[in-house]
Amino acid sequence: MSEIARALWERAEEALAIARMAVELGPNSSASRSYYAAFQALSAYFALRGKTFTKHAQLRAAFHTDLVRPGVWPKSFAEDFGRLWESRQTGDYGDIQKIDSATALRAVDAATRILDKVRASHPDIFGDA
Repeated sequence: MSEIARALWERAEEALAIARMAVELGPNSSASRSYYAAFQALSAYFALRGKTFTKHAQLRAAFHTDLVRPGVWPKSFAEDFGRLWESRQTGDYGDIQKIDSATALRAVDAATRILDKVRASHPDIFGDA
């Protein structure tokens, strides 16, 4: 399972790096990549616990049920992940709505907090910050 977790973690780090680079040039893409960075990082976290998901809603439900509600992770992370989801929806599917650079930067910051939390949970697998 740690091999899958590492592969997902690498995707998370790559998505976050791209999100950072795209803040000014493509804020919609940056917001989307920020969401996927968090999604992949959380997927890696759950993979270590033997859980995999085929749908975004499944991961979101497990995140709330397993981590936020029991107080393993503070509620602020749920708020971050929720905003990332909304920004990704706007960035990927918004017709006339668009993500501005300030919102994209906030998304990068939220994704960074989530990746940092996942990394801290298993520094032996996900490396030190």
